[in-house]
Amino acid sequence: MPINPDTPSRPVKSPGPDHPILIEPHSSRVIVKVADKVVADTRHALVLREASYPAVLYIPREDADMSLLERTDHATYCPYKGDCAYYSIPAGGERSINAVWTYEHPNPAVESIRGHLAFYPDRVDSIEERLLVTE
Repeated sequence: MPINPDTPSRPVKSPGPDHPILIEPHSSRVIVKVADKVVADTRHALVLREASYPAVLYIPREDADMSLLERTDHATYCPYKGDCAYYSIPAGGERSINAVWTYEHPNPAVESIRGHLAFYPDRVDSIEERLLVTE
């Protein structure tokens, strides 16, 4: 969700030595499953490493089955990445509420995650990573 112009401006921070953020292509195929359904399957994931947080896989929206997701009203803000919107996965029941997040209008420093989705590992059945075989 873009920032509402009627709300006070929020701080925007840039990654740096005290809070590094690195985004790069992930070398594996990534498959996300919930309730025996493939929610996402990609060979084009990005991995985002931010400060001391665990690495997060971001999957292109076009590689997710958006018909299995339901937009929610939940929203958060990160001064490094921007406004964050959420989706639930109804097939996963209560556990999969707000299981997916996305930065639809990310801050410039993390522009490459625009159009990508991330999944909370404990709110889906599995996030499989399969090594890609190159010939």
